[in-house]
Amino acid sequence: MLIGDVARRSGVSPRMLRHYESLGLVRPTGRTDPGYREYSGEDIRRIFHIESLRSLGLSLRDVRRALDDPGFAPAELVDDLIRQTRDRIAAETELFTRLRRIGAAQPAGWEEVLQIVALLQALGSKSAGARQRAALSAVEVPVPVEALAGAVLYESDPNVAGALRWALAQSGEDGPALLAEGLGSSAAEVRKRAVQSIAEIPNGEATALLRDALTHADIAVRGYAALALGARGAADAVPTLLDMIVEERNDADAADALSTLASDPELADQIATGLLDRLSRGTLGASARRWLTQALADIPGIRTSRALADLSHDEDRAVALTATYILKLRDARR
Repeated sequence: MLIGDVARRSGVSPRMLRHYESLGLVRPTGRTDPGYREYSGEDIRRIFHIESLRSLGLSLRDVRRALDDPGFAPAELVDDLIRQTRDRIAAETELFTRLRRIGAAQPAGWEEVLQIVALLQALGSKSAGARQRAALSAVEVPVPVEALAGAVLYESDPNVAGALRWALAQSGEDGPALLAEGLGSSAAEVRKRAVQSIAEIPNGEATALLRDALTHADIAVRGYAALALGARGAADAVPTLLDMIVEERNDADAADALSTLASDPELADQIATGLLDRLSRGTLGASARRWLTQALADIPGIRTSRALADLSHDEDRAVALTATYILKLRDARR
């Protein structure tokens, strides 16, 4: 078969076939009388083998070794190709993400594109100071919200994280939905950063996500969500805040949140009922009972006063003294 026919059937150009010949990869078996290259069936099979190995990413040098060296072991080379491919995919994915983010920012001109690229590079800097400056500049340069959300979920420096959360809160409506993806992370720190960041966005979507987070499998996520909702006056947070006091998890913050919620007369009665219900459980430890008693201090209402009067005679002296002290303070305020 002549070189033109081989090229048509194999898809390998005549120029490349000549290059293979110059490298000694495949030599035509013979020549016609006019001197044209003539390939045998075995030559054509070798060409297809060469192309198959090249499709895996092998260099022509490695292809020759694979075909001609009887002792050639593919395992090590395949492992190296896997590593190279993984690195290439990571690099291409990073480039794709960067381009998509630039596109999402809808830059008006190349000057703006360069500003966005510089800011994205700064957000990925090893310098915490550079990352913080980039976060603070994000309100002036149209950085995609996705970039800010991704940065804040993996930022370990508290100052930089604070700046990123602030920038994200200023950036628009898409922030909460992007941060919500972090709540499903397998890493506890990422889940924590996600809920903390959502808590700093003052809109209805963020509040809805925080309500959903009250049933999250991660106890820490539930706690942060309850504290944030308590600050927003959401009654949904009350049961979780009560549990936090009983379980002595951020109990002081939980008590403060309940106090804020209790400024609503309707919620005050619900909170008092919840506190007294938990105090009546015989399985509570002494420390938890004292925290629950202290939490009653800022809950208004006759029912709370009566409960404190009863608790002033509690068998636990610390509880009794706490209740007595709170009653005196309430009497002094009248």
